[in-house]
Amino acid sequence: MDALDREILSLLQDDGRMSATNLASHVGLSLSACHRRLKELEQSGAIERYRAVVAPKAVGLTFEAIVFATIGRTDKDTIIAFEEAVVAIPAVVEAQRLFGDPDYMLRILTRDMGAYQELYDNTLGALPGVQRLTSTMVMKRLGADRAVPIP
Repeated sequence: MDALDREILSLLQDDGRMSATNLASHVGLSLSACHRRLKELEQSGAIERYRAVVAPKAVGLTFEAIVFATIGRTDKDTIIAFEEAVVAIPAVVEAQRLFGDPDYMLRILTRDMGAYQELYDNTLGALPGVQRLTSTMVMKRLGADRAVPIP
């Protein structure tokens, strides 16, 4: 990856809808050379996908919580079962496996506290291997969906 590829990635992170023509103009490439680089960046996995970032409140998701999960057994089957179950829950918009205790961090979006409580009581508590769940309500999001720093 060279400096032009990095510039292309930076521009696309700022505006994922930028046309190839506009992108080529910004980086000083011909349209065909820009298309070639885009295709290579996509095929290499540097560009994972293109998508719109939706404001949760605009679709009625006004409650956000971070849940820390500790699982009781760390055998491979339990970990796989837990992770497969977590990614199948639509309200879990982000999940990360951590080193140490707790084992996982889940970011949850729901309509309101009642919907969250129902999810917690009926779904999160029943996740495979769960020993302990600790929740905290998000008061304010800072720096959400920031661009990846490109060296």
